Order: sequence, then C-alpha cells, then structure tokens
Amino acid sequence: MADKDKEQKEEKQQKEPRKEESIVRMSGRDINGSFRISKALNQIKGIGKNLASALTLSIERTHGIPPETKIGSLSDEQLSKIEAVVKDPKAVNIPPFMLNRRKEHDSGADMHLVGTDLIVKVRNDIDSDIKMETWRGFRHRYGQKVRGQRTRSTGRTGATVGVMKKTVEAAAKAATQSEKKPGAGGGAAAPAAAAPAAAPAAEEKK
Repeated sequence: MADKDKEQKEEKQQKEPRKEESIVRMSGRDINGSFRISKALNQIKGIGKNLASALTLSIERTHGIPPETKIGSLSDEQLSKIEAVVKDPKAVNIPPFMLNRRKEHDSGADMHLVGTDLIVKVRNDIDSDIKMETWRGFRHRYGQKVRGQRTRSTGRTGATVGVMKKTVEAAAKAATQSEKKPGAGGGAAAPAAAAPAAAPAAEEKK
C-alpha cells in the first residue's frame, strides 16, 4: 500500500509544472535561473560564447532539452546531465580545437577544465614556470607582462612616475646645459663693463 502511494505521489509531481528556481548552482558557480541554457553555460569559468553555443546544440541533440529552456526550470536529473556534458565536452563530439587544455603536458591528452579545476591548474602551471626559472617564470615572478606586450604606457605596478612630455624634457635639458657652461653667471658681465672704458683713450690719440 505504501509503495502504491509513493508511486502516485511521484506521478503527481511529474504532472505538476516544476517551480522555477531563482538561483542554480553549477560547476561551483551561482547562475541566474532566468537565463537560457547558452547564457547560463557562458557564466561558468572556462566556457566562452562559442563553446556555450556548441554545448547547447549538443545537449539538445543528446538529451532533448530545447535551447530556449530556462536553466531554473530544469529538473535535478537534467541539470546533472548538463553538468556531465560541461565536464567532458568530448563525450558529445565537441571538436578538440574548442577545448582549453589541448595536449596536456603530463598526459598528452585533450581535456577541458572549468571552475576551480581550471584555476588550480593555471596556478600550478605558473608555479612550475617560476620553479624552472623560465623567461615566463621570471615575468610572472616580478609581475610583468608575459606575452610580449608593451610596458612603457601600460602594465605599471607599484609606485611609478608618469611619462614626461617632450617639451618638459627639452626645457630641463636646456637648463642643465646652461648651468654647466663656464662663463655663465657673474663672469659673463665683465667684458661688457670694460668696453666703455676704452673709448676715452682712443679720443686722446686723435
């Protein structure tokens, strides 16, 4: 009798429309329940717009969930299926060039990491570069640009001095050069003062 009541209760729950959740937890991220599947997947760290669109189409093809469905209206079973696809995109025939960890250094396999797994893996890669003292490691250690970007006008860290204008630099250079001249100052006025004294002597000779 109890089993029959339990079956009737489950059938009733299936017939009733599921209440839409306001927040859905997926891959360590709180996602707005009103988002559609593609936009919801795009909120997860490690999934961009292109991969989110590809995963949405694969989810519709393999599990029959329409792309227009709001993520908050899905059942727990459907959410677990979507999360399994997110963790292993190769299982739904996502091409390797869309994965973020191609030809992994340790195993040589193509994989895709999301959420905290991606954060930890990137941190370990940086630590290994620093430990091996590679050029990338040195740049990471001192907080500088790693991929060859310019550092004159951007990427400044700590107490930095602004870039001086060319006019200010030219004025400062001219001031320093005038101070270094030997006749600069009081000595330059002496020849000019002696010139009027020579005029009376020339008149006497006449």
